[in-house]
Amino acid sequence: MAKIFKHRTDVAYFDHKDFKTLQRYVNQFGQIETRKKTGLTESQQRQLSAAIKRARHLALLPFVANS
Repeated sequence: MAKIFKHRTDVAYFDHKDFKTLQRYVNQFGQIETRKKTGLTESQQRQLSAAIKRARHLALLPFVANS
């Protein structure tokens, strides 16, 4: 399985209002990508998932993808 991002992600903080950046970490089915694909550390992955979930509750990101 190859990583999505070739370079290390240097995002210091995942902001739930920055939905353009968060969309990069959500696949076509609306699921959060795994650590193996994103190349993030454990703490960064936890911050990412919390930011995506907050963005979903504020209706900035969809819960599921349109089929």
